[in-house]
Amino acid sequence: MSKDRQDDNQKSFADEFASFHGDISGMKPVHDDRAPVFHRKPKPIPRQSKLDDKRVMEELLHGEVDAEDLIGSEHISYARAGVQNSVMRKLRKGNFAIQAELDLHGYTVEEARQETALFLIACADDDLRCVRIIHGKSGHVPGQPPRIKNMLARWLPARSQILALCSARPEDGGTGALYVLLRKSNRD
Repeated sequence: MSKDRQDDNQKSFADEFASFHGDISGMKPVHDDRAPVFHRKPKPIPRQSKLDDKRVMEELLHGEVDAEDLIGSEHISYARAGVQNSVMRKLRKGNFAIQAELDLHGYTVEEARQETALFLIACADDDLRCVRIIHGKSGHVPGQPPRIKNMLARWLPARSQILALCSARPEDGGTGALYVLLRKSNRD
């Protein structure tokens, strides 16, 4: 390129640059040039489920003991709708790791009710999935049904936190204990 042509290119660039600055002289700089961030809607809060859980908890802690609930069978088994048969088989065989245990020996029915409620709250706080509740076989008085066991058979399925439960294997307490499978926490 010739020297004259180069000088012309530099002059035209300088002229364009000056013209550009003249064009934008009245403009103000943009301080935030980022595009807005897309935020997902938060998950809906299951208010009714929480109210139901609160009502069940109140009933567990302060409800009346009904004599009809004190009659029951030897083995206990419960699975919420949607729990697969394979999960129940694993639970019956004791294939889930027991993450916590509650022993209700020596408690009255009311004390057992309160301890069970507090235990389940603590399990939910710790995101536990499988626990064992030892209620005993209550063979102290002949002809007397196992009160705590039968109350647990009524209390636990009423809680939405409980997915499934069944009597334990003989080496883990047999019909004097329950394996309880808990729902995953909604916290993420």
